[in-house]
Amino acid sequence: MGTSFYKKRLNSAQYVSGILKGDRILLSKAITLIESKLPSDNALAENVLEQLLPHTGKSLRIGITGVPGVGKSSFIESFGKFLTSLRKKTAVLTIDPSSQRSKGSILGDKTRMEELANDPMAFIRPSAAGDTLGGVNSKSRETILLCEAAGFEVIIVETVGVGQSETAVRGIVDFFLLLMLAGAGDELQGIKKGIMEMADAIAVTKADGDNIRKSELAKREYQNALHMFPPNENGWYPKVVTCSSLNKTGIQEIWDIILQYEEIMKSKGYFQSNRQQQNISWMKEAISYYLQTAFYNTDEVKKMIALKTKEVGNGTTPAIMAAKEMLSLFFQQPGNPDEV
Repeated sequence: MGTSFYKKRLNSAQYVSGILKGDRILLSKAITLIESKLPSDNALAENVLEQLLPHTGKSLRIGITGVPGVGKSSFIESFGKFLTSLRKKTAVLTIDPSSQRSKGSILGDKTRMEELANDPMAFIRPSAAGDTLGGVNSKSRETILLCEAAGFEVIIVETVGVGQSETAVRGIVDFFLLLMLAGAGDELQGIKKGIMEMADAIAVTKADGDNIRKSELAKREYQNALHMFPPNENGWYPKVVTCSSLNKTGIQEIWDIILQYEEIMKSKGYFQSNRQQQNISWMKEAISYYLQTAFYNTDEVKKMIALKTKEVGNGTTPAIMAAKEMLSLFFQQPGNPDEV
């Protein structure tokens, strides 16, 4: 296809056909369409997703997070190259911190993972986190579905870092990998218990050179810490390993653990039931998103917000009262329900 084809406004059939054929340019354009806030783009994106839905769900979705300085990009590049060496088509969705002024992505994932970015079996898509809580892009679920329809067998979702994003990412992936550094005694103090409880495996990175002994010690510390937690509801006990992106050690072991997890969870029926629960959560989040979007895009509400913001700011109107007044106004608008 010529460049002129990609530049013009495409219809849903062209997007669907191109994505199913594995066209990377159309996949990227479709993700941009999904992330757009324009109502016309939203309608087209929903149409494309609806048609592609029967072709989704066949990938293995892996979430990866870690403390700052743990070497997430190096690990994901090594892990991604390992997967493509197995002939696994691999997509990497990285959620970048965003400039609060420009809302743009401030990190360049394709420069951070240059070797993987040039691999014909891999696809890297950086997205700005924007205002989304915890740094998980609000359209990550839809992007996963698009990548699955394009034939990607493994989809890696990298989060900004240890924080609120872990809960959000845990809700869109099958397996959750936490990357940690050696020096477990100090590191454990800075980790929220909840984050470790969410992990299906912990990998102690940079286990090379003079750091090997410290990494093995950290591995034992993390194993001991995990034994203090109750078992996961699915009966899985998180594994702890050491790895080195520099020496490419531990990568095979991590992949074996992920495959073991997938096999056991599928045999128990947990794998599919977990995805079903994730879809239900997605539906509820979508309801909140569309209600909020409709609220802030209502002309009468826009006018009232400026006034109420000033009143709440100077203390003449309580915040809760102002919120109720604006919601009442919203539901009185033509086409909206007449009550909350």
